[in-house]
Amino acid sequence: MNTPVRRLALVVFAMFTALLLATTWIQFVQADDLRDRAGNRRTLIENYSRDRGAILVDGNPIASSEPTDDELEWLRRYQQPSRYAHVTGYYSFTYGAGLGLERAEDSLLAGTDDSLFYQRLSDVVTGRPASGASLELTIDPDVQAAAVEALGDRRGAAVALDPRTGEILAMVSRPSFDPNALSSHRLSAVDEAYTALIEDPAAPLTNRAIGGDLYPPGSTFKLVVAAAALESGEYEPDTELEGGLTYTLPGTETTLPNFGGAACDPEDRPTLAESVQVSCNTSFAWLAGELGADAIREQAEAFGFGEPLDVPMSVTPSIYPDTLDDAQLALTGIGQFEVRVTPLQVAMISAAIANDGVLMTPYLIEEVRNSDLEVIESAEPRTRSRAVSSQTAAELTDMMELVVEQGSGQSAALPGVQVAGKTGTAEYGDSGAAHAWFTGFAPADDPQIAVAVIVESATDNWTGETGGQVAAPVARAMLDAGVER
Repeated sequence: MNTPVRRLALVVFAMFTALLLATTWIQFVQADDLRDRAGNRRTLIENYSRDRGAILVDGNPIASSEPTDDELEWLRRYQQPSRYAHVTGYYSFTYGAGLGLERAEDSLLAGTDDSLFYQRLSDVVTGRPASGASLELTIDPDVQAAAVEALGDRRGAAVALDPRTGEILAMVSRPSFDPNALSSHRLSAVDEAYTALIEDPAAPLTNRAIGGDLYPPGSTFKLVVAAAALESGEYEPDTELEGGLTYTLPGTETTLPNFGGAACDPEDRPTLAESVQVSCNTSFAWLAGELGADAIREQAEAFGFGEPLDVPMSVTPSIYPDTLDDAQLALTGIGQFEVRVTPLQVAMISAAIANDGVLMTPYLIEEVRNSDLEVIESAEPRTRSRAVSSQTAAELTDMMELVVEQGSGQSAALPGVQVAGKTGTAEYGDSGAAHAWFTGFAPADDPQIAVAVIVESATDNWTGETGGQVAAPVARAMLDAGVER
């Protein structure tokens, strides 16, 4: 073989080898990545060849798939969309599985999860069309409806838990959106709807119940501070605290007043129980300084602050700040400065108190069923922590009952039912605007439901709505719907 032919042969051999290696790399090493890459039209169309599993509440679908005659064989449809949008999320050809359970449990709903391997194998053998698993939720439709109707058009969120198990009975975020607009097969209309949603300053795609920009808890955080005091062994419900008309923040000339400028006690010495009942700012600011940041932080963490949580949607951890001077520490005693929470976290505080001091792990999915309706996964209640002792839980419950019976939470009272609760009015920003809170549980002597409600200030020009005025009635509606009589 002469030299030119030999060189040409070597070049051809090298090119063939490179082609073989590239093909092997693409087909075997990069196959999964290429298949899952956003915008892979073949994969997207393949996803629509399967009947995506339903999402069920009390056995009724709130998300399901309908057969079509177009290229995308199934159309995702949402029932009562505004009521459940942040629970279900959306499933879109253009934007994929977004938000809620559609994203968190995409593999189960799509039928590609490892737990469905034998179902897929059976489908292949029998020739049955492939389908995803269905999810039965823990949501109580009556409690969910009560929260939606009571919140109305106001921005905010509401959460309800079964304190005995951790089941999420309601999860509502306002404003809401229609996931049907994003699941449509009219892709130009989908683009318009999505653009409008992400450009909306009210952020309707944000699930305020578990994430987004976290809220200052205001006076609902006094439950954590009171718990830390009782758990320290140095305070009892009848221990007198310093609680004058105002409190000067340590190291400053700034004075902290009580809400409305009222005295907490004629002698300026309210007890711990009285301080909870009347939501005394000055006594809790003083108490925070006496307890110290470490004790309050430890108690907050016992209630779940700072810990990751999936329900199965990822929940943004609530925050108690790490570094505090004395003035900032005093402000955390009333749930201000940089204390930040989700409504779910606030509901967890009440749920732990209601459950004899034991915090259960919140969860949203009761059962997972395959296409034959066989249960392949079933939730089991799990203890997350002992937040407080039984005695502390009982003492806090008594204090919270007084809030509803004689204090700021009377709008949450139910005829013939003992309700325990705590109001909150949480300032944010620099304008003096405030959000309204209520958290509590019922019946106080045999808890079945624990709730947290936040109603956002409609504007930066707060007009004086308190937790007792606007959040407690929402909580009342939810408690009324969730209590078995």
